Amino acid sequence: MSQNTAIFNLFFFNPQGDYRFSWRHPEAPGQEIFTLKYYADLARKAEAATLDNIFIADHVAIWDTVPSGLAHYANPRLEPITLLAALSAVTEHIGLMATASTSYNEPYNLARYFASLDFLSQGRASWNVVTSWLPEEAANYGLEQLPEHGYRYQRAAEFIEVVRKLWDSWEDEAVLINKQSGYFTDPQRVHQLNHEGKFFKVRGPLNVPRPPQGHPIVVQAGSSESGKQLAAAQADIHFVFMSNIEKGLAYRADMDRRLREVGREPSQFKILGGVLPVVVNTPEEKQQREQLIQELMNDQMALDLLTTYLRMDLSEYDPHAPLPPLPAEEGFDGLRTALEIIRGYDANLTVLQLGRLLLQSSDSWLVIGTAEEVADKLSEAFNAGAVDGYNLMFPFLPVDLDNFIEQVAPLLKARGVMKQAYSPGTLREKLGLAPVANQFSTKN
Repeated sequence: MSQNTAIFNLFFFNPQGDYRFSWRHPEAPGQEIFTLKYYADLARKAEAATLDNIFIADHVAIWDTVPSGLAHYANPRLEPITLLAALSAVTEHIGLMATASTSYNEPYNLARYFASLDFLSQGRASWNVVTSWLPEEAANYGLEQLPEHGYRYQRAAEFIEVVRKLWDSWEDEAVLINKQSGYFTDPQRVHQLNHEGKFFKVRGPLNVPRPPQGHPIVVQAGSSESGKQLAAAQADIHFVFMSNIEKGLAYRADMDRRLREVGREPSQFKILGGVLPVVVNTPEEKQQREQLIQELMNDQMALDLLTTYLRMDLSEYDPHAPLPPLPAEEGFDGLRTALEIIRGYDANLTVLQLGRLLLQSSDSWLVIGTAEEVADKLSEAFNAGAVDGYNLMFPFLPVDLDNFIEQVAPLLKARGVMKQAYSPGTLREKLGLAPVANQFSTKN
């Protein structure tokens, strides 16, 4: 069954919400963010509301090489595949999207992890591909510095190619478990890869049969030139940031062109916009919300984040003065859109003001208003074709999720923008994505 409604994902950037200071909210969870019960409760809420996926972002390092070190924000988090495997046992329909890096893993490992998650969840696994951009991550894997941007994406392209081959190394009919003949498998339907490329040499086959989805869904979130090309060539779903319909339509047109150039149909490629949906039903609620945010933000954290984005030491600059000259784009290997984001803000803002803006939403789309206004905005962008759905990046958990489920979701369902119930089948089938043929198939 084809999905003709928008895709809605519960997105975790931090366990307490999408802001880097979400943990300071008066109602934010504490130590329970390291327990299964906390995530299971959120997952059950999301599934009861018929959200499509749980999408877990990830880093493989502590963000601590900034002036404040661990003082304000250490970003601890549970490992996504482990967590989603546990959540597969307490959910039945909702998709499970885990972030995993191609820079600090091996294809065989990840092919096996995601195949296993797909079996455990009965076909609900997705892999969000990242190449990792924090210097702290590189340092955890024996590297003196972050590998160059182009190198990381070349490795990622071959990495995904090998993973797909490993998923295909068992044909769908390979498993026999024939007690009479003594054959566990049909040896003619289990294949070695003998892959030799620039980055990887992998014999295969995988020691897990072909997953229920054939290929678990591949998601990609980078929007640099290299990121968009990788998405067009390899991804089923592309996670992007958009701030209005016009930009969304322009981005889709660009991706449609790239897809056709590599021989793919745009209809089989889903674009999800990142959005921070905040329900405030009165002017007083909005004012209280804004006041709370100002109180929770930390100026040093704001300066730290701007430092990280720009890869510049800002300690010698007056935080109340305008931003110093930015680095040249050529050769800049910071966060994908760091310079674009900063240049998109008012040039008259001070260093500290810019940092505080980044703390609140970075380049995500903040949609704040009454439940009706939030539903209007999300419906409008979807109906215009700017996106196929949203990563819902709730600033504060669980309060913002609860408000969305209780107030916005019923409006979206009434308009036909959000589905009323889950359709049968694997996640790939639920989202209207075509099955992937086995490249090693010997079936006539």
